Amino acid sequence: MASAGRWRRRAAGALPWALGGSLLLLLVLPLLALLGAAPPSALMAAAEDPALQISLEFTLLASAISLGIILLLGVPLGYLLARRNFPGRSVVESAVTLPIVLPHLIAGMALLLLFAPDSPVGALALRAGFPVFETIWGVVAVMVFVSAPYTVLSSQIAFQSAGTTVQEVARSLGASPAEAFAGVTLPLAARGILAGVVLSWARAVSEIGGFLVIAYTVYPAPPYSGPVTSPISVYVYNLYQVGDLPGAVAASALLVLVAFAVFVAVRLAARNGSPLWGRLGANP
Repeated sequence: MASAGRWRRRAAGALPWALGGSLLLLLVLPLLALLGAAPPSALMAAAEDPALQISLEFTLLASAISLGIILLLGVPLGYLLARRNFPGRSVVESAVTLPIVLPHLIAGMALLLLFAPDSPVGALALRAGFPVFETIWGVVAVMVFVSAPYTVLSSQIAFQSAGTTVQEVARSLGASPAEAFAGVTLPLAARGILAGVVLSWARAVSEIGGFLVIAYTVYPAPPYSGPVTSPISVYVYNLYQVGDLPGAVAASALLVLVAFAVFVAVRLAARNGSPLWGRLGANP
């Protein structure tokens, strides 16, 4: 009887490992197959390809601009959803979540109609000096649309988890609302916000459907002054379309390594307590 009880406990303890390990294999094996199909010589050739370098640098620039916009606008929205009750809140939460489930091409079509030159928003963007089609601003618009929900929702959850008790204590000790937010609430929510930012960056860089509609080819327009290029996902897609499978595989493997390096760096910074984490008061 005791032996049977031990066996059941061991089986119960092994079940999460078996199930989780199966999913991990499903996630890791395709990436290993991709990396295995790109020998070091092909990776080096891809890394030294000027066209790929330009495309990757452009994509990183556009994603950095989009993350700045998302942080500036998304974190306050997440705070409002977490701390304020207002009419239509459920509708707002649903609207924020909707871009996550939209097919990529539908996101591109929606932005195409919004920023059409004969539309009010499109005409206003042109007059303001922000041409959208086939420019960096079109890429940024797509990136913000498809990736902002991750930062907003993560910020909402982070602010809800932070609670209001500590902030109220800070207020009772004489801190102003802004001081209590900056010194107490924001540091407590910083880890959740950063998690959302990382997810937003990953979603922005991996987008393709919206780019095919809005910015298949990108021409110079401030702040991008480089040669004609395309987002890295479109660049890889073009290689595949013309039948250059080895080139597409090498470029894809290189992007996987870059993304993996970014994720590892962020997690190591969080675990080791980088100066940034220390300033945010979010060391583990």
